[in-house]
Amino acid sequence: MSVKAGAAKLNIGSEEALRQTLLYAKSIAYSDSASSVYIQNEMFKKLGVEDQVRPKAKMVPKIPVTSVVANGEYELGFQQVNELLPVKGAEFVGRVSESVQSVTHFAAGIPVGAKHPEEARALLRYLASPGVQDTVRATGLDPIVARRLRQR
Repeated sequence: MSVKAGAAKLNIGSEEALRQTLLYAKSIAYSDSASSVYIQNEMFKKLGVEDQVRPKAKMVPKIPVTSVVANGEYELGFQQVNELLPVKGAEFVGRVSESVQSVTHFAAGIPVGAKHPEEARALLRYLASPGVQDTVRATGLDPIVARRLRQR
């Protein structure tokens, strides 16, 4: 979740704190991606605030949600962390409680017949190496769980 730079960083550390934050917010924006479908169809419902927030919550298409928070159009913004962080004029408050969060997992593979399989393997090893995990965290992603690269 993000708020306009300089605004109070609201407590969203528990389900109840997030529930209260959503109920008291004047306006809420969320992205037009799979995460928004989850937010509008499941998260609000899990928190028991679906009817109360529907009139003040809006899916924002085609632009980073944080940009409409930064310009003051919306009070709260929800989107994947790595998409909230780079926008100037807004501040990242934190992640929503694990119990109501939808996590996206990414995986990588090298197709059979790839033109540069060794280079791809080297890139994957680099991305999974301990030395770059601080950079991964700084972008808002969780550290990569290194699994042995294997060939089929």
